[in-house]
Amino acid sequence: MSSHLSKELRIKHKKRSFPIRKGDTVKIMVGQFKSKIGKVNDINRHDQKVYVEGAHLLKRDGTKLPYPINASNLMITELNLDDKLRKKALERRN
Repeated sequence: MSSHLSKELRIKHKKRSFPIRKGDTVKIMVGQFKSKIGKVNDINRHDQKVYVEGAHLLKRDGTKLPYPINASNLMITELNLDDKLRKKALERRN
């Protein structure tokens, strides 16, 4: 499951898209939470959905449900590079 990279990251890493991971900072591009920026809290690979911090539905009883968003509707603005293998994947094509 990949998302587009922001213009700055696209120039820096010479890639258009990259697999999304927990901890990445993303901007929501489509839907009711459009232009919100938040960190990725969880990823459901089975349903192909991503849960972003700050994007939640408010139920009538006051509880908050995380709102599922398709990865294609997100743009990665900051990568979580704690993993060494992920850094190598970025440098692989250069």
